[in-house]
Amino acid sequence: MGNLKVGLQLYSIREEMEKDMDGTLAQVKAMGYDYVEFAGYFGKTAAEVKALLDKHGLTCISVHQVYEIFLDDKENAVEYLKGIGAKYCAVPWMDKDKHKGSDVFPKTVAEFKETSDALKQAGIQLLYHNHEFEFEKFEDKFLLDWLYESLDEEALKTEIDTCWVCYAGQNPAEYIRKYTGRSPVVHLKDFFCKQFANGPVYALIDNEGKEDKIPDKEESNFMFKPLGKGVQNFPEILKACVDAGAEYVIVEQDMHPEGSPMEDVKLSREYLKTLGI
Repeated sequence: MGNLKVGLQLYSIREEMEKDMDGTLAQVKAMGYDYVEFAGYFGKTAAEVKALLDKHGLTCISVHQVYEIFLDDKENAVEYLKGIGAKYCAVPWMDKDKHKGSDVFPKTVAEFKETSDALKQAGIQLLYHNHEFEFEKFEDKFLLDWLYESLDEEALKTEIDTCWVCYAGQNPAEYIRKYTGRSPVVHLKDFFCKQFANGPVYALIDNEGKEDKIPDKEESNFMFKPLGKGVQNFPEILKACVDAGAEYVIVEQDMHPEGSPMEDVKLSREYLKTLGI
């Protein structure tokens, strides 16, 4: 399946990472992941994180980081990412009130440009990671498309989350191809759901980046699954990734209602091997 490189979003195994980052990264490597994406560092310095990555033969390809930190503490925030070797920095979530249609959208665009410029100086590319609500429309265009059209692709590239594209009622493969040449990193995530586009079904994040509220599973009628166990057509998605010029695919599973986090991410890696990556 082309030359796609496979990584793991470490948010998938966040409790294990917090308890024992050294041992957990060893297991991640043993599963067949060569790349990782961070979403928190659990009090460790950049040097400590980089030493563990080097010890286990892992590369930090990207991180999830709210962009405001680069406005408040630009030098230290950028230096941390340089220290762990990150190539990309993805904005993991942004309140709908900052998107197109709000009075503050021009300010949002300006802040993204400022953040991107700071990261560019360190050789790091800014990405945006979507959820489902960005597929609501303003003036007959998706909020997510407004964001990408308001910033040139050198300032902001995509990190398309295939789960939320599908849950929003769109075809992930088609949407990845829409941003051919602008999609270096793609999130692979599987799920089962009887009713699509039924509001948020993920943990909401407060201003400090902590989980604030997890929707009730019965209300949402939604369940995260290891890759290949849900509704997604991954052969089609991976073909689109190749066609669009993606270099990395990142496995993510937010919650694990049927198995343990480590078991689930191992199952996902084994499934991708059956597809040739």
